[in-house]
Order: sequence, then C-alpha cells, then structure tokens
Amino acid sequence: MSPVTVSRALAQLAAEGLVVTRPGAGAYRAGPRPAETPAGDTSWQEVALSADGAADLVPRTVDASGVTVSLAAPPPGVLEFNGGYPHPSLQPERAMAAALARAGRRPGAWGRPPLEGLPELREWFARGIGGAVTAAEVLIAAGGQAALATALRALAQPGAPVLVESPTYPGMLALARAAGLRPVPVPVDPDGVRPELLADAFRASGARVFVCQPLFQNPTGAVLAPGRRAEVLRIAREAGAFVIEDDFVRRLVHADAGPLPRPLAADDPDGVVVHVGSLTKATSPSFRVSALAARGPVLERLRAIQVVDSFFVPRPLQEAALELVGSPAWPRHLRNLSAELKVRRDAMTGALAAHLPELALPHIPSGGYHLWLRLPDGTEGESALTAAALRVGVALTPGRPYFSAEPPAAHLRLSFAAVAGTGEITEGVRRLRTACDEVFQGARTAKSGRRPCAGL
Repeated sequence: MSPVTVSRALAQLAAEGLVVTRPGAGAYRAGPRPAETPAGDTSWQEVALSADGAADLVPRTVDASGVTVSLAAPPPGVLEFNGGYPHPSLQPERAMAAALARAGRRPGAWGRPPLEGLPELREWFARGIGGAVTAAEVLIAAGGQAALATALRALAQPGAPVLVESPTYPGMLALARAAGLRPVPVPVDPDGVRPELLADAFRASGARVFVCQPLFQNPTGAVLAPGRRAEVLRIAREAGAFVIEDDFVRRLVHADAGPLPRPLAADDPDGVVVHVGSLTKATSPSFRVSALAARGPVLERLRAIQVVDSFFVPRPLQEAALELVGSPAWPRHLRNLSAELKVRRDAMTGALAAHLPELALPHIPSGGYHLWLRLPDGTEGESALTAAALRVGVALTPGRPYFSAEPPAAHLRLSFAAVAGTGEITEGVRRLRTACDEVFQGARTAKSGRRPCAGL
C-alpha cells in the first residue's frame, strides 16, 4: 500500500478511537474507553431555538438537505449521479499541488493579506468580468456559497422577500431562509428568467433583490437570451433593486458552446449587479476562492459583513490561486475540461435516449455538469425513484428541493461530471432503467388495482 493509503487508514482508526498516533513514535492500540457519562437533557434547546419573537416573520430553521445531497459521498459501489463537483480525474490536482508548493515559498505568503484580498487576484477576477469592473471593486471570498451568503445579508433584511429563479440552486434557497428571507419564485424557460414575470414579481412582492444564474443555470442549464439581458437590468433598476449574478460555471463550458455572453455586470454601469464568480467548480471542492464585485456604496457594506464574518481568505490559498491561474497548466486544464465535459454530456444524453426515452430532456446545455429531466406526467415518485435507484447503485438528486414553492412537475437532476468516465455513465443509466421499471410499474399497478405479473 502507498504511504497515503496507510496514513488515511490510521487517521480513520484514530477518529474511531481504536488507535492513538504519536508523531515520530508510531501508532498504538488505544486504551480502554472510559465509561460513558449519563446523557444530558438538551430538550430545552427546542424552546430556545424557536423563541425568535413575534417580530420574526420567517422561521430561522436551517434545512441543509438540498445541499448535502450533492456534497455527501455515496456508499462504495454507488455511481455518483448526484455530485456537485467534477470527478478527481477532471481536477487539475498536479497543477494545484505545484501551485500550492510555489505559493508557500512566496515572500510573505503566510502573513496577513489585505482584507479585500490580494490586489493581483482581485485584478484577475476583474478582467474576467470584461474590464467593466476595476480591481478596487472586487472582494476575494471563500467560495461561491460564502459570497452568496454575504451578498444576501448585505442587500436584504430579515423578513424581506427575495426573488429567485424557479427552479434554482437549493443551496441559495437554504442561505436565504437561514438569513430569515422569503424566497419568491420567478419561472425560467430555456432562454432564462421570463422578464414579464420578473416585473410582476417585483410589483407584487416589493422585493429589492433578485438572485439569478444567467449562464448555464442550475438546474436547467438555460442561458439568459441576449434580448432579455438588458430587460432584466432595466426591470431591476426601475424597481430600485439589486441583481445578484451567480456566475458559478463560466469555466465549465463545453467544447461545442461557441462564444459565451459577457457577465451581466459587464453591461451594468449603474451598480445594479452584484457579481459572484468562483474558481471552485473548475478546480476542486477544497479550492474555495471566489470574488464579489460591486459598484457604489454597497461595496463597503459587502466588505464590512465579510470582514466581520471571516476576517479574510487565508493568504496561502490566495497565493496558490494566483500561481495556478498564471501557470501554463491553467489554459490546458480548461481546454481538457471543456472537451471532456462535452464527451460526458453526449454519453449521458445518448444513453438516456436509448434506455429512458420516457424521461423528457427539454434542454441540452452547452455548459455545466448536469442534465435536468422531467418525469412522465402524473408521476409523483421522485422520492420512490431516488430510493429505488440507490438500491441498484445510483445516487440521484430529486427535483423538489430546487423549487421554493409547489413544483409544476416531478424532476431529476443527473450529474455527468462526478463519475469516473463514460463507462460509469452508461452503466448508471442502465441501472436507472431498472429503478424506473420498478417504480413506474408499481405506480401503474397501484392505480389499476391489479397485482403485477410475476414475470414482469
């Protein structure tokens, strides 16, 4: 076994209390465990956590289930169609390791960074927005999720409504609810959010914030159409509202995508857009470096909230990000990633067409890492299908957590980036066929009142 395998095994045994590791001396069997102390009574917390006062209009209960379904590793042997990050084989592990090693040797690399982030890194993110934003208008944050949390807290007070795309990223819905905000859905179609419904939602709710993903939206994969971009900004400006632009997968474009539209922030001279960009999806779940970009007084509020929450992003990680994006390995990685994502997308769409034609695929994206499927009309079996798929060795993401209100139909999101390759994609769809047969046949039998035939 490799030293890494041994190290991980010892760490697991130590975490379970079976061994004790002593640096420089070895690993030893742990001593007898002490007798368990009587369990305390924590029932008082149920009252304390619920007593937010009559003025609190929105419950502050935090539901992380929509996030953990994409973060938790599946059991051994289960194919990960629910993953939210690219498989390790798609990550630039060698380039990141080299960048981290070089960063650690930089003068001052372990010192305190500027609170806003390293100037060179802020400049790099600003250039990615199209030159319309300066480095002085960029803050470095610890991943897209943290940046979204900062933006929501800066722009909306507890109890306020916030407009969201429907469907949308469950992690953002969880952030909004944890901050005491009320998500108000605005439907999207293959061309992105519908401007006429966005205007209606602003008028009806009085919201002052709209959160959107104009590029390869999660989960639909939609790209905001050119004719709608200026309309969305105009509607928000007339409502006196901000647009939080979550530009989370700009670097996960597929090889056949063609030129990408600029971020909304690039066409916004009035400070309507608060832009969130991140390196995480194109690198590694642990490479949590992102940026917030904004114009006007809101920038100081964003900065103050971020400083209070976390002080700053660790300097070695910022230095490593600079080393990575400035190395020749970075453009090579992005080209390889783009080509591989297209291959995987085509493999999954082909397998679905061959084995599961009854699952509707209204839009095939040219970026991102997942597909959004609609189950047959009348199907109410998202949970049943997710459970049946897990029994045959496939982890799925049900569609319900992507809706802030009642969904119009049952859906699934399938990731094609978290598995090892096209072979696992084909095998996963084959297993999914078995799960669908079990659930759909059972539903038909229950409706007809007949027992299924033994041969089916």
